[in-house]
Amino acid sequence: MITKDMLIADALRQGNTEAMAEVLYNYGMHCLGCALARGETIEQAAAVHGVSPDEMVAALNEAANK
Repeated sequence: MITKDMLIADALRQGNTEAMAEVLYNYGMHCLGCALARGETIEQAAAVHGVSPDEMVAALNEAANK
């Protein structure tokens, strides 16, 4: 289960990486391979992109199970 305090890199290992990357891309996170993606939590990334972390976590958990 993905939580908002998980690092993005760790979250991407929780299931369907391609579907989860697409979710993040749709939220404006176009730099999944950059250093920030490895050290930033989902909650931090959501704040930077003006997105609800709970909404993003729900979308990522749904995508992880595809």
